[in-house]
Amino acid sequence: MDKLSLAGLFVAIFAVYAGFALDGGHLSALFELPAFIIVVGGTLGAVMLQSSMVQFRHAISLLKWVIYPPKYDMDRGINEMVSWATKARESGYLALEDTALEIEDTYTQKGLNLLVDGVELDHFRDALELDLDIYREHNLRSANVYEAMGGYSPTIGILGAVLGLIHAMSNLTEPALLGQGIATAFIATIYGVGFANLLYLPIANKIRTIVHHQTMYREMVCEGLVSIAHGENPHAIENKLSAFRLRQ
Repeated sequence: MDKLSLAGLFVAIFAVYAGFALDGGHLSALFELPAFIIVVGGTLGAVMLQSSMVQFRHAISLLKWVIYPPKYDMDRGINEMVSWATKARESGYLALEDTALEIEDTYTQKGLNLLVDGVELDHFRDALELDLDIYREHNLRSANVYEAMGGYSPTIGILGAVLGLIHAMSNLTEPALLGQGIATAFIATIYGVGFANLLYLPIANKIRTIVHHQTMYREMVCEGLVSIAHGENPHAIENKLSAFRLRQ
């Protein structure tokens, strides 16, 4: 669990609520169902319109990464590469066949299987790099879904404000309805800007950060497996891969 993400969300929401309350406002005034429906529903609909079904569903599936991000231990990965290089030099590539079955990371497992199958060196690197590029692009597009939500939300909040004012102007002779319309107008703007800057854009950037760490780890795996395929010395492989520790 990413406690920093939870703490950040709590601090952001608490800061907004606390500042509003200290200024004399009532927290119940910030809850307006019509404004919520306009902003959240409008934003969701706009993003669904621009996205493919596959990409939209994948973006939703990555939402859990904000709280439960995948873990990649660079030091452990480098040590595993050195161990596999030693085993391959002593017993050949086939000795890594059982190791491939135990690996949970699909990218590493694919690389080991290619190594065991004796794929040509040029095709070996090309296959791993292609897989990495496609995986990174697929996940970054999912981050773009949340970035798009952060772009649409403030504008739709303004739309909600205009709709609220139209409703208010049509009830100038009825103070109760007039107040309700004005409340919807201002709160829709708050929802639009607040959701964009406190949720959607941070989620997009969080996913990008996680994808960046994944990419670095898999670049290390690619470089390590290619070095093993070239028959390099395990100590030389460790020295080469140690540079990835500085990129975390």
